[in-house]
Amino acid sequence: MNTNEVIISFEQKAMRVIHYVSVFFSTLLTPLMMPTYGIIVSLWMSSLLVLTLPTKMTVLGVVFLITGVVPVLSFILLKYLKIIDDIHLNGRKERLLPYVIMIVCYVSTAIYLFMINAPEWMWMFMFGGGCAALVSLIINFKWKISAHRAGIGGLIGLLCRINAGGDGAFDLLPVICATIFVAGILGTSRVAMERHTVMQVLAGTLNGFVWVYFL
Repeated sequence: MNTNEVIISFEQKAMRVIHYVSVFFSTLLTPLMMPTYGIIVSLWMSSLLVLTLPTKMTVLGVVFLITGVVPVLSFILLKYLKIIDDIHLNGRKERLLPYVIMIVCYVSTAIYLFMINAPEWMWMFMFGGGCAALVSLIINFKWKISAHRAGIGGLIGLLCRINAGGDGAFDLLPVICATIFVAGILGTSRVAMERHTVMQVLAGTLNGFVWVYFL
């Protein structure tokens, strides 16, 4: 094997590793899990830490059911009915109805949290997520904005909002920095997989963060 063949072989292996890492982070940080991650942050890293474990698990379970299980089952049904071709929603035109489903799920969860007297910043996290999804839906008619980065942008916005309001169980700055770092890996993964451009990734992040932090 000559030098050129060695270099080509190494590049191919490196590309495979990058692909697998990108798929891993894209799956782990799917937008469908961001509401659940946000509730975990809310219940275990804020003043709500004092709540009993059964109460926390009940809230977490309801949020996961509405924003995680329901959308996945809906996407599977849409694929079965041949309304969409891919449950990963890589095509821009396939995202329209799923976005509507996500908006309904986010708003429903916000209403649930409001009714159980959750802090304003907690249910506004969900309502802000619904607003971000609506903006993504509108933009989607002309452009493909990153839903993954909108999700983690919203999570960063939630962490910043809790910390800025003095509602953290401890100083959340290290957690915020770590989340920003992970967001960078996620954005790089989406670009490496050729799912989005750099601008689409940045726009998605801004969309999620602004609605959750400033609303």
